[in-house]
Amino acid sequence: MLENVMFFNLKIFYFLIFLILSSKVIANEKDGIIQNLENIQNITFDFEQNINGKIENGKCTIEYPKKINCKYNLQNNKVLISNGRSIVIKTSNSFYIYPIEKTPLNLILDKKFILKKISNLSARIIENKYVNFKFSENDNEINLFFDKKTFNLIGWQTLDIYQNLSITYLNSIIKNQKLEKNLFKLPNQN
Repeated sequence: MLENVMFFNLKIFYFLIFLILSSKVIANEKDGIIQNLENIQNITFDFEQNINGKIENGKCTIEYPKKINCKYNLQNNKVLISNGRSIVIKTSNSFYIYPIEKTPLNLILDKKFILKKISNLSARIIENKYVNFKFSENDNEINLFFDKKTFNLIGWQTLDIYQNLSITYLNSIIKNQKLEKNLFKLPNQN
């Protein structure tokens, strides 16, 4: 009987050690992600985007806060550009402009907001490769994914009020480049 109690106590001891060590690893990854984000002014990357099953890809540049320029690899010359206040989606035959506050990009492109959210959230490790933070804000559910080794943002998933699922994967990430002066100038409707 005494052996069983000692064995049980030993199992609890090892389990507690495992929990402490694994939470420390997650905390170190979270700190690494925060530090990496704090040091980024802009990123350029290739992307693949899946919106409700429709897949598109191209190249984007983000400059914090809230600026993005994406050129899609489509025949209709689709671009998505935000100057930090508005977002324009333009193709060869359409033009849409939205206040950025009405989109999930308002949150995803706001580095201060993301840093504050991540600081207060628990991380989830996926396949021992990715670190995930999930939160809901302004009727949007947002999942951010970071590479566990490089701490780079590698994608996001959003679910909006209309249940539109958008998944964006980032690769070939380049940080803190010198950017063209007018890169985030909104295009005209013409």
